[in-house]
Amino acid sequence: MSDLVSLMQRYVEQNQLHDLEGGVNTEVPGVRFYRSTHSTNKTPFVYESGIIILGQGYKTITIGNEHRVTYGANDYLVAGVPMPLECESLATPEEPILGLSIHIEHTLLMRLVSQLDEHGMEYPTQKKGQCGVQSVRMNERMLNSCQRMMHALLHPIEAKVLGQSLIEDILFCVLTGTEGHVLVELARYEGHYARIAKALAKIHSHYNEPLSVQALSEVSNMSISAFHHAFRAVTMESPLQYLKKVRLNKAKQLIQVEGVRVTEAAMKVGYVSPSQFSREFKRHFNQTPKGHVGLSDSVSSVAAKPV
Repeated sequence: MSDLVSLMQRYVEQNQLHDLEGGVNTEVPGVRFYRSTHSTNKTPFVYESGIIILGQGYKTITIGNEHRVTYGANDYLVAGVPMPLECESLATPEEPILGLSIHIEHTLLMRLVSQLDEHGMEYPTQKKGQCGVQSVRMNERMLNSCQRMMHALLHPIEAKVLGQSLIEDILFCVLTGTEGHVLVELARYEGHYARIAKALAKIHSHYNEPLSVQALSEVSNMSISAFHHAFRAVTMESPLQYLKKVRLNKAKQLIQVEGVRVTEAAMKVGYVSPSQFSREFKRHFNQTPKGHVGLSDSVSSVAAKPV
């Protein structure tokens, strides 16, 4: 058993989280602790951007139709942009999934990247066709940083005083690691990755409005053809397919978590035709919208910041 998972188990004991199935906020703003005892088959939902640290358990995510990313104990996931995907997990009551998710403020990201650039930091070259979510095996430096965060979370005063500096420490490790470029590109306004991020922000804040590919390409300051190519390279999806998945996941959350009626949920996420919404919902989730009414969502608590 690694020191990291031991610290996470202590956190469960100390905070009486033995029945937790999902995520919970910690004393450090932007940091959530996650626990789950259930294995799941492929389940569609949206990963938000940030850093995901796994102390125990195993997950496989599928992006688009074929791109698969796996991560397990002592791995971390770098999510540069919000990403609709399908996730499978392996966990048991004896060995639950335990992890942290860390939201990174854009101002902090820009400041650290600027400082690294000033000191001549050279980043690994992004591989051709590489999307905006990558898993990395922790090196000793990263593992130590994650352990320091867990030590602080076990002591509330330490967490409140040192929490933000510990986030910076972890972010530094990620930026200087093998997949640091996934976040570095977001801090550089002129890169295609940063431009696509602007379109994704538009989708996630205005998903209930009519959004054309032309309008999204204008947000990114790119031609339609260049936008299509860059968007698929980052998300493994076409812009309209990505928008549809975001809308369906938002609708699922409205139906399951907030108890909104199916027809109302369809309208709230931008569908004009309830029948089209029902068809696409069933095709995406393999279940009708009515089949989700009244169900407790095993991933709803991590839909925004999953592990």
